[in-house]
Amino acid sequence: MEIETIMLLIFIFIIAGFLGVELISKVPSQLHTPLMSGTNAISGITIVGAVAACAINTGESRIAGIILGAVAVFFAAINVIGGYFVTDRMLGMFKKKETKK
Repeated sequence: MEIETIMLLIFIFIIAGFLGVELISKVPSQLHTPLMSGTNAISGITIVGAVAACAINTGESRIAGIILGAVAVFFAAINVIGGYFVTDRMLGMFKKKETKK
């Protein structure tokens, strides 16, 4: 990979990080948990990207691409599962409590 491409990717990563911090800091605390649990659950697209990273590695460093892709799939799966658990717990707070007879 050329140095210009690597620098562009690093620049995009840094800008995305700053944008994410700014957006999340502007969200009211009442909406933070629903917003984050929803986006974590929806971020299953990350798994698709990680699987693609595993499948598309060519060249001399094939094993490194497979290992990094597998690690990315693992962490993306944890993110998605965690998002569903947080969403389920949040929705459980709104259910009516059963009264004992």
